[in-house]
Amino acid sequence: MELIVLWDIDHTLIENAGVSKEIYAAAFSALSGSRPTGPARTEGRTDRLIMRDMFLRDGLPEPGWPAVEAALAHAGEERLGDLRLRGTALPGVREALKAASAHDDWVSSVLTGNIAANARVKLSAFDLDPLLDLSAGAYGADAELRPDLVAVARERARRLHDVAADVPIVLVGDTPRDVEAALATDSGIIAVASGIHSAEELAAAGASVVLPDLSDTAELLGFLETFAVHGKRPRTSLGCP
Repeated sequence: MELIVLWDIDHTLIENAGVSKEIYAAAFSALSGSRPTGPARTEGRTDRLIMRDMFLRDGLPEPGWPAVEAALAHAGEERLGDLRLRGTALPGVREALKAASAHDDWVSSVLTGNIAANARVKLSAFDLDPLLDLSAGAYGADAELRPDLVAVARERARRLHDVAADVPIVLVGDTPRDVEAALATDSGIIAVASGIHSAEELAAAGASVVLPDLSDTAELLGFLETFAVHGKRPRTSLGCP
């Protein structure tokens, strides 16, 4: 029962309490010398697209990506303390990650729009990083569009763990973009209504499983194990509560 489980971070594993938007604003200011005219639009997009949108919106030329990534990493590192103070790991997350990591034949990593440095900052703020194989994850610097990150993670799992090409992948996330990425790549999806999107929105986007959060470890593991056996089309009924 091999499986690749790829967890989103913001509003799926952690609540960042606005720190993410502060990171984008600080990186923008460091690069442009001025404050952005409005907050970053995130909602499951990659850091590449988020930062590009901020510069386009303010009518400024977009800097080269290496400079943008460095500014984001610096801003994230500076706000580790704020994240620990104001943010939190979401209900059941620690237990869910422990349960997934206990399966020796599973790769449990992340698929996130954050750059790798800031993904690690956000996870380490709540001591979640040891529970994930971050080397096999896919990050906001790896591609502009979220569906393209799935192939990146699969290739890393193949290279690092000799995972076969037909091993099922399941995404766990809180936005319609997570659902769309799963559907576009023939992956499974477990959507969690722990962000700004309701269970109804996530189901309408096409999620086969929608949970209120990750607090019921046994239920979550049951769905993951079913995907491991049957791929993205389980034979059991996986209805939206």
